[in-house]
Amino acid sequence: MQNHEQLFVSIRKIIRAIDIRSRKLGKEAGITGPQLMVLQEILQRDGITAREVASRINLSQATVTNILDRLEIKLFVERKRSDIDKRRVALHLTEDGKTALSNAPQAIEEQFVERFSALKDWEQLQLMAAVEKIADMMDASDIEAAPVLNIGELESAPK
Repeated sequence: MQNHEQLFVSIRKIIRAIDIRSRKLGKEAGITGPQLMVLQEILQRDGITAREVASRINLSQATVTNILDRLEIKLFVERKRSDIDKRRVALHLTEDGKTALSNAPQAIEEQFVERFSALKDWEQLQLMAAVEKIADMMDASDIEAAPVLNIGELESAPK
């Protein structure tokens, strides 16, 4: 197998691992990876705004608003307009949202972070540079991405 073929196999293995994790998350907790990230932010910062969530998880405000719409339909999140500043809408988890979070399996990212953090600084930098170079070679440098990937969102993305 040539080097570029082996690299593609490794990339596909990573995508497959993320897909398996995403399907498990959907089956066990009824949410996607990005929805999990939003719920976790709201749990950590009750009353946070959509703009603040978007900034913290590195997604556009429009994307977060779409995620919040879905979470609100599932009754996992409540939006409450401020009595003082009508422009401010605070986000709060419902009991169903807290239950969904407690049912969520451990994120694949948590295991990765633990192992990545155990590497020496130069090894971390080397890996980051190599993966960023791959993203650049695949014309993916300017694509919006969160630290958690949901394969279903890729499949339904406009072409």
